[in-house]
Amino acid sequence: MTGRTAKTALDISGESPLARTRRARRINRLLTERYPDAHCELDFTTPLELLVATILSAQTTDVRVNQVTPELFRRYPTAAAYAGADRDELETLLKPTGFFRAKTDAVMKLGARLVEDFGGEVPNRMDKLVTLPGVGRKTANVVLGNAFGVPGLPVDTHVGRLSRRFGWTTSEDPVEIEKELCALFPRSEWTMLSHRVIFHGRRTCHARKPACGACPVAALCPSYGAGETDPERAVKLVKGPVEVSG
Repeated sequence: MTGRTAKTALDISGESPLARTRRARRINRLLTERYPDAHCELDFTTPLELLVATILSAQTTDVRVNQVTPELFRRYPTAAAYAGADRDELETLLKPTGFFRAKTDAVMKLGARLVEDFGGEVPNRMDKLVTLPGVGRKTANVVLGNAFGVPGLPVDTHVGRLSRRFGWTTSEDPVEIEKELCALFPRSEWTMLSHRVIFHGRRTCHARKPACGACPVAALCPSYGAGETDPERAVKLVKGPVEVSG
């Protein structure tokens, strides 16, 4: 915990842009300490695998996607394999991820476009990635940051929710949120920042009942009190191991 004991939400009314930047970076440092192992939770070994896994992760969990992808990647190791897939077979594989017909259509079209426009290879530029079927800025940023080492800041539901709770933005628009966050943090931090915020959203700062009393950034958060503030009760809401300071 930082200097003050968090008993009330931090008042950020009138906060200057410089103060917001400093507070945001302090939050990032504290999240780094809490989640030193933060990483992409989709299993992959190639850019194509990550691209497909990210598309499949819509409306489901990374855990569920990771249960499906080992066999999927074994059967379809290339873009050409997706382009020429048997639809019924692919639908059967993807059914556990939900919306499997739409996802089957998406990955088959993705494979065809990769073959037609990029020689079967996943491009490593934002402007080219977003031309692919089913690929928006969020998915492109995931692939750039984690498969190619190009800094990207994907804004998923966790990043959007926590950015508003932290007072980093008031926007609901993922593109605007990405723009505002990129202005707050050094480019070198973008990819890992998204992982830390996602880890925090999944483990502590839950959508319905955040564990405020077990939060490492409570003293810097204008939304403190939105959830359980008692440390003993709050720590029970945290998913995964956690240390709570007094």
